[in-house]
Amino acid sequence: MIGVLTHHWAKPEQIDEARSVLDRNGEAQSKAPGFVSRETLISRTDPTKITTLVLWESNEIYDAWRASPARAAVMTGADTLWSQATESERFNVVG
Repeated sequence: MIGVLTHHWAKPEQIDEARSVLDRNGEAQSKAPGFVSRETLISRTDPTKITTLVLWESNEIYDAWRASPARAAVMTGADTLWSQATESERFNVVG
């Protein structure tokens, strides 16, 4: 199992819209094969920083999600919501 930790920094005037897009992405993810769980975290010191932690059964399944038409449809235009580049890292889930 892998965990994908992704940090997004919304433009201050678009925080609500950014959260809505990420929530729709999470809803679409939850229907994808190999999806395990998802949490959304909002920074206590920077309300524009929205972080998601998504667990997937495997790296290959996550790659398939990233390339899927469902993800493309949900995330179309999302790049305009961010004040800086999104940072994402994959982790092995242990224990």
